[in-house]
Amino acid sequence: MNRRQFLKAMGIGAAGLALGGTYYVNRPEFGCLPTGKRRERILASPHYYDGQFQNLEPIDQTVKGGEAKAMAEFLFGSSEGLKPKGRMISQKTDLHSLPLDEDCVVWMGHSSLYLHLGGYRILVDPVFSSYASPAFFINRAFDGSNVYAAADIPPVDVLVLSHDHWDHLDYLSVMALKDKVKDIVCPLGVGEYFEQWGFDMARVHEEDWYTEIPLADGLTVHVLPSQHFSGRLFKRNQTQWAGFAFITPGRRVYVSGDGGYGSHFRHIGETLGPFDLAVMENGQYNERWARIHLMPEEAARAAVDVGAKAILSVHNGKFALSRHPWAEPYQRLSVASIGKPYRLLTPKIGETVRIGDDRQTFSAWWEQMA
Repeated sequence: MNRRQFLKAMGIGAAGLALGGTYYVNRPEFGCLPTGKRRERILASPHYYDGQFQNLEPIDQTVKGGEAKAMAEFLFGSSEGLKPKGRMISQKTDLHSLPLDEDCVVWMGHSSLYLHLGGYRILVDPVFSSYASPAFFINRAFDGSNVYAAADIPPVDVLVLSHDHWDHLDYLSVMALKDKVKDIVCPLGVGEYFEQWGFDMARVHEEDWYTEIPLADGLTVHVLPSQHFSGRLFKRNQTQWAGFAFITPGRRVYVSGDGGYGSHFRHIGETLGPFDLAVMENGQYNERWARIHLMPEEAARAAVDVGAKAILSVHNGKFALSRHPWAEPYQRLSVASIGKPYRLLTPKIGETVRIGDDRQTFSAWWEQMA
């Protein structure tokens, strides 16, 4: 059953929506807005003013054509080409068997990443649920894309959350991982969720942009800006969004997080680059919201700005959150990467990427599903 059929079959009207809304907002996965000392920290941030967090480069977050039109297009527009016709191709790696002394990354679909860096295990934006939303009929994962679960994840040294959108902060996933996580890194305000969900706050490192966090001997995490927005319900931008740099004695890895193109990429490259690997957002873009997501050509440009030796494309391959054909991000980025000073890495979901291995190659697997 699709979204349109569900609403029609249920006969949902205004009263039903109001009643359902009351039920939904009281569910724990929605969380609450930051309060108390956390709220005081937010108000003291130079990036919070006029009642909300702001991007470094002021942008108009109004959706072109109107949000109502964009929502109608998303809910009821044609779904032709938005999802693969068959099951997603994957190559599931046993994460427990990966040598810890080998620097590597496993893309688990969309923006979920499992990394080994300098002998540490790092997990970024884990979403193992079948839906990137609080409703079972919205943002369903592509068939065959959801190959990992919390049980597949070894104990991790660092859990990293980029922001509070449903396709990045998944309540069921982080709760299932609760006993496996040593430290958590997130931008300002996002720690509120972990406190409400009963995590040990002594392990939560919740910081503003341009903050360096020396987590352990040989591992430093930098919380960095991105050009995006936040919010799990109606009120936006009360928590921060971020990208990250992971630095060990032997490696530098950049994770862009969600966000549009801006001068912050060049600044990050000049201050922290070059990077052995840049994990770049590439997918769910739309001209209606071009300033808050990267177009594939902008992902290529940003990778050059940060000084990437190799790039990995994410924010794709699992959910259809925009109206572009599902394989288009790979196709356009492949063309945009021709002649660029980096290697474009295109692993399947679950396939191990050995960071710094220039001999490792990957297929254009999406072409097999055309």
